[in-house]
Amino acid sequence: METILVGVDGSEHAQEALARAAAEAALHRARLRIVCAWEIPSAVYIGGYAPGTEQSPLDSFAGSAERIVRDAVAEVGRLEPTVPCEGKAVQGQAANVILEEAADASLIVVGNRGRGGFASLLLGSTSQQVVHHAPCPVLVVHHEKRD
Repeated sequence: METILVGVDGSEHAQEALARAAAEAALHRARLRIVCAWEIPSAVYIGGYAPGTEQSPLDSFAGSAERIVRDAVAEVGRLEPTVPCEGKAVQGQAANVILEEAADASLIVVGNRGRGGFASLLLGSTSQQVVHHAPCPVLVVHHEKRD
């Protein structure tokens, strides 16, 4: 069975990518792998946090990613109940995590923008890295603003 990987981060762009990935998985009778990458921002280190001395910030970042994944899996169950689906929250830089998790994928689906960066850019840094280094085709889903 084919595997389609979708990267999610809780943004509206990722929600649209998730819906498209679920539809593609249903169409191709593929398994859907949902991945949310998380990492500790450098500002946390600058602020005096040292890993190993306090676990609550680490738990907070991991917990947020796990919640995003649970919500995404539930959404796929609502949109395409016949699609087999798995979700993973993985520590690391988003593009690297997506590329590693897509080693056996037949398609990667990402939103054109994520949570960070400059909203005016056409393609976010994560989606741009994924497009340039992917081991398979990549579908970049553009979020349409609705009034």
